[in-house]
Amino acid sequence: MSPGGGCGLQIRQRVETPLVSSILTRLRQFFNILMWGNMMQDKKWPVLLVVAGGVTGILAVLLTVFGNPANMGVCVACFIRDTAGALGLHGAATVQYIRPEIPGFIAGAFILSLARREFKPSGGSAPLLRFFISLFVIIGALVFLGCPLRMVLRLAGGDLNALVGLAGFVAGIALGSVMLKQGFSLGRAYEQPRVSGFVMPTFAAVLLLFLLVRPAFIRFSETGPGSMHAPVLLALTAGLVIGGFAQTSRMCMAGGFRDMILIKNPSMLLVYGAVFVAALIGNLLTGRVHAGFEGQPIAHTNFVWNFLGMALAGYGSTLLGGCPLRQSIMAGEGNADGAVCVLGLLVGAAISHNFGLAASPSGVPLNGQIAVVIGFAALTCIALFNIGQKAVVKA
Repeated sequence: MSPGGGCGLQIRQRVETPLVSSILTRLRQFFNILMWGNMMQDKKWPVLLVVAGGVTGILAVLLTVFGNPANMGVCVACFIRDTAGALGLHGAATVQYIRPEIPGFIAGAFILSLARREFKPSGGSAPLLRFFISLFVIIGALVFLGCPLRMVLRLAGGDLNALVGLAGFVAGIALGSVMLKQGFSLGRAYEQPRVSGFVMPTFAAVLLLFLLVRPAFIRFSETGPGSMHAPVLLALTAGLVIGGFAQTSRMCMAGGFRDMILIKNPSMLLVYGAVFVAALIGNLLTGRVHAGFEGQPIAHTNFVWNFLGMALAGYGSTLLGGCPLRQSIMAGEGNADGAVCVLGLLVGAAISHNFGLAASPSGVPLNGQIAVVIGFAALTCIALFNIGQKAVVKA
């Protein structure tokens, strides 16, 4: 053996201690599960949920540090609202910006679903009903001023109004779960042509192109939340990472409480704890925790409508089978039903601002209050008229 070879062997033996070898083995196993495993049937699924939630919480704080609005490192509803404004779908000048996190979510899910051989385009499960349910989901979220994920991030930043929103979200999920127990379903999804699965990833690529090229017809806020954003590369990378983890872990902010209510499975609730703890630690380290109800960033203190807004979002998300983040991930996986929901969220965000439904830090306008009441009535009618439809499991 050559002197150089012997030295290399000695170094390798010193480095690969039992502890290091054990760590490397665990990492290899985790990577294999991440890429190829069926996580929902694997005992390590809760671990991946914790990792996915923790990574999401850390990246949310990082995005805030580098420019995203306070307590809004990640908010699917807010990002879709800003993107709708940038595309000219509404005229609220302070919330117009193509958020690269949205293309990132879709692309991350698309890439991982291809890598894990889970890219199987399907759809056709009551698309029009899904579209209208999605309208009301984002109307409720914009009355609260945040999606379920931002609700947890707001709480990690000390915004106690988010506790009221959380109570409403759980109540809405419970109401939706009652409908599921009674046999509610939007019907069966069918296999679709493979090319249909590339529509939303292509849409995401076009959005990113518009952001980079900045054609004259794309609008960008000069003041307000829309003018506050992290660097494009960082935001896109964060979106890709979150999208990839969300695709693999099947994390869903509505699914945790739904599963607990229906099948007594608390696994998905680990996402809440992981996002909260990671974001709280990040906020404490960066001096971004300000506990209380008053003076919170992009939030209002109307308890009734914080509760009802998130209750409507939780109700609709349960009927759809997933929260706004989950729908964007499904769209990236080639699911046409998820794509329809994303488009419904986009149009719903435009309607919220064009018709004065969205809340602001000063409170909830009368139009928004009426829209929430109509939303509950509409979703209940949809649920009652679809009890007994044959369901399909999408995992």
